[in-house]
Amino acid sequence: MRFFVGFLGFLFSVGSVLGLIAAAGVGIYIARMSDELPSVNVLRDYEPPVMTRIHAADGSLVAEYARERRLFLPIQAIPERIRYAFLSAEDSSFYQHSGVDPQAIIRALVTNLRNRGTDSRPVGASTITQQVAKNFLLTNEVSYERKVKEAILSLRIEAAFTKDEILERYLNEIYLGLGAYGVAAAALVYFDKSVHELTLAETAYLAALPKAPNNYHPFRAPERAIERRNWVLERMAVDGVITEEERREAAAEPLRVKPRARSKFLFASEYFAEEVRRELIELYGNDALYGGGLSVRTSLDPELQIMARKALMDGLIKIDIRKTGYRGPIEELDLNASEDWGPKVGSVEGLSDVPEWKVAIVLSSSSGEAIIGIQPEREVWGALSTERERGRITRGDIPWRSGRRPGQHGYRAISRVSDVLQPGDAVYVQKGEGDHWTLRQVPEIQGALLAMDPHTGRVLALMGGFSFADSEFNRATQAWRQPGSSFKPFVYAAALDNGYTPSSVILDGPIEIRSGNEIWRPKNYGGKFAGPSTLRTGIERSRNVMTVRLAKDMGMPLVAEYAERFGIYDNLGLYLPMALGAGETTVKRLVGAYAIIANGGQRLQPTLIDRIQDRHGRTVFRHDNRRCDGCNVTAWRDQPPPTVIDEREYVLDPMTAYQITSIMEGVVQRGTATVVKKLGKPVAGKTGTTNDEKDAWFVGFTPDLVAGVFIGYDEPKPMGRGSTGGQLAAPIFLEFMTDALRGKPGIEFRVPEGIKLIPVNRITGRQVSGSGPGVILEAFKPGTAPGDTFSIIGLNDNQPTRNRVTRESERAVLSGTGGLY
Repeated sequence: MRFFVGFLGFLFSVGSVLGLIAAAGVGIYIARMSDELPSVNVLRDYEPPVMTRIHAADGSLVAEYARERRLFLPIQAIPERIRYAFLSAEDSSFYQHSGVDPQAIIRALVTNLRNRGTDSRPVGASTITQQVAKNFLLTNEVSYERKVKEAILSLRIEAAFTKDEILERYLNEIYLGLGAYGVAAAALVYFDKSVHELTLAETAYLAALPKAPNNYHPFRAPERAIERRNWVLERMAVDGVITEEERREAAAEPLRVKPRARSKFLFASEYFAEEVRRELIELYGNDALYGGGLSVRTSLDPELQIMARKALMDGLIKIDIRKTGYRGPIEELDLNASEDWGPKVGSVEGLSDVPEWKVAIVLSSSSGEAIIGIQPEREVWGALSTERERGRITRGDIPWRSGRRPGQHGYRAISRVSDVLQPGDAVYVQKGEGDHWTLRQVPEIQGALLAMDPHTGRVLALMGGFSFADSEFNRATQAWRQPGSSFKPFVYAAALDNGYTPSSVILDGPIEIRSGNEIWRPKNYGGKFAGPSTLRTGIERSRNVMTVRLAKDMGMPLVAEYAERFGIYDNLGLYLPMALGAGETTVKRLVGAYAIIANGGQRLQPTLIDRIQDRHGRTVFRHDNRRCDGCNVTAWRDQPPPTVIDEREYVLDPMTAYQITSIMEGVVQRGTATVVKKLGKPVAGKTGTTNDEKDAWFVGFTPDLVAGVFIGYDEPKPMGRGSTGGQLAAPIFLEFMTDALRGKPGIEFRVPEGIKLIPVNRITGRQVSGSGPGVILEAFKPGTAPGDTFSIIGLNDNQPTRNRVTRESERAVLSGTGGLY
C-alpha cells in the first residue's frame, strides 16, 4: 500500500514536472508568437478606404469612386437594430466576454473532432473581436496557429478599446458581398437604401452575410439566403431583440433585394463626372480618389444638364440626317428563323446613356417594311427577360435620303427599306407611334456644349459628345480645335481697349501679306468685299480681311497679350492668321473667355468643383475664395449686413466689355447668327467657322448665363458647304437657351458708369440726330464720340499713317455689297 501511494506520488511529481515543462513551452511559444504580432495601435489610426462621392449643386448623387465600396459610419450613426442583428448572428455574448468565448471554443473543438475525415471546413468560433483582429491584423489562413494569434490579439484589443469602438470597426470593415464593405455600403448596394430605411427583414439578411456572402447570394441561391435570414431572425427573437410577432412577419416577407443600379446616379452627368474625376486625380492622386472618402460638391445644375443633353443630341441627329447618310447596322448577326432571336440581340451592347434608343434585330425585310425584334430588358440580376416585343420600320421611319451596306463605297438613294436593312442586322431604333420604330444611328459629326455662370465661372452643364457610352472623349475639355471667327471678339476687344472705337473704320478690301517668298491673300467668307466699314460691321458680318488689317495695325503682340489674358491660349504665335482663330483651344477655355466679357471684364476661373471635404468633413478645397466681412458673426447687434469683397482683377476695362457685348448683340440682331434672335431676350454672341468648314462654333451669353457649342468631326475634315457656325452650332445654342430661360424675364445688359450711348448710323458709324432705319445707340467711352472726320485703317497699307476722309467723301468710300460669315 505504501509502495502504491509512493508510486502515485512519483507519477504526480513527474506529471507536475512535465506539466510545468509543457506550460513553460507553451508560455515560451506564446511569448515568441506575441513578439511577432502586430501592434493593436493600428486600430487606433483606423482609416479604411472609403468611397469618394460626387454631388451636383443641389446635392444629387453624380458618381461614386472606390476600389472597395465602403461608407464609414460612427457607431452612434448605426441604428441599434442593425447592431443587435449582427450580434445575434455572430456573437451574442459580445458585451460579456473579454475577447474570447471559451464556451464557443469548446463547441467548435467538439464539432471539428466530429467532422474529422470529412470535407467540412473547420469551425472557428471567432468572436467579433477575433474577427476584427483577423480582418485588420492577420490573414485568412486556416490554421490553429492563426486562431492562437487571434486570441492573443483579441485580449489586447479588448484591453485597449471599448466594446463600441470594436463593434464600430467591425461593422464598417466586414465584407458583405457584391463589392460592399460595411453595413452602410451594403444597405445601398443590396436595397438602394440608407441604413436608417432598412426593414427588419432586410437588416436580418445583411446580418446573415458575413460568414459566406456568396453562399447566400440573393439571385443565385435565394432559398439558402432566405433560410439564413430567417435563422438570424430566430436568434434575434431568442436574444429578446425582437418579438415573436415581429419575427413571424419578417420571416414571411420575400427576399426583396434591389441592387443599386448605375442609372441611380444623376442622369446625363457622365461627361461631367469623368472630368471631375480627372481633376481630383490631378489634385490628390488615385489613392485619395478611390479610398480617401472625399465628398465633392460640384457646380452641376441637373436641370440645365438635361437641357444641354437634349439640345446637343437633337442638333447632332439633325446634322447627321442632313449631312450624311445611313451607314449600316451596329452588327450583322446570324439569324436562324427557328431559334429564339432574344439572346442574339441581347448580346449586342447598346448605349446605356441613351435610354430613348433600343437595340433591335431585323427579322425580315421587304421593299415596304422591316419587321424587327426589340432587345429584351434585363432582370436586376442580369438575365434576359423572357418577354419578346416586335415592331416595324417603314420607309417613312428611315430619315436619311441615302444609305449604304457595309462594304459599299459611297451612299445610294434609299427607295426601299430592303436597300439598307437585311435580316440579322442589329440596329438602333426609337419608339414611334403604334408599332412603328424610327431607325437611328450614332452621329458621325460630333460636338460639345458647355454652359457657365459668367459671374463665378461655375460650369453649370457640360456635354462632351453625343454619348459617353459610345465615346468617353470629352470634346468640351479635351478636344483642341481652331475657334475660327469666334476668336475675333477678342481681337476687337483689344482694339477697343487701346484707343479704337466701335465707329473706327477699316478698309474691307483685298490685301496681300508677304512672308518670305510666299504671299497670303486672306478672303472673306463668300469672297466679296464691302469697302471701308466700321469695327461693329467687322464683327457683325465676321469680315476676315478687316480683322487681319486691324491686327496688323495694332500689332500681333497686343493681340497675343489679350488672348493670353483671357485664357484662350497659353502662347499665341505672332502670325496674322492667328487673328482669325487659327490657333487651337478648347470649348471650356473659349466659353470661359466669353464669360469674362459677360462679367464686365473681371477675371474668373472656370471650375466644375465648388468644394471638397475630406472624410472628416474638413473643407480642403473651395473655389470661391472671396472674402466676406461680417459673415461669421454669432449675434445680431444692428450691424450692417455682411459684405462680400471681390478682389479679382480686371482683364478688360468694364466699358470695353460693354462695347464688345453691344457689338455682339448686333451679331444676333442682323449679323451671322440671326437664328438666335428667336430667343426673344437680350443675347450677345459670335459664330465661328474654320477653313473648309471643318469646325463650327457659336458662343453667346445673356447677362447671367453663357454657353458655347462646337460642332465637327473628331478627325477634322470638311463638313460640307454651308456648314457654318450660324447654320450648325447657333440652332443648338438657341434650343438650349430657350429651355434654360423659359419663364424668366429678359434682362438688359448692364451699362457701366461712364459709357455714353450716342445715336449713330450703324453702317457709317457717324453720329446722327433722332431715330429711324439704320440708326442704333452706339456705346462710346468719354471723349471718343465720332467727329466730323475719321481715319480709314488700311486704305493705303504702304503708308504708316491713316488717311483722313471728310463727310463729303464718306458716301463714296463706304460702298460695297458685303458677305455673310
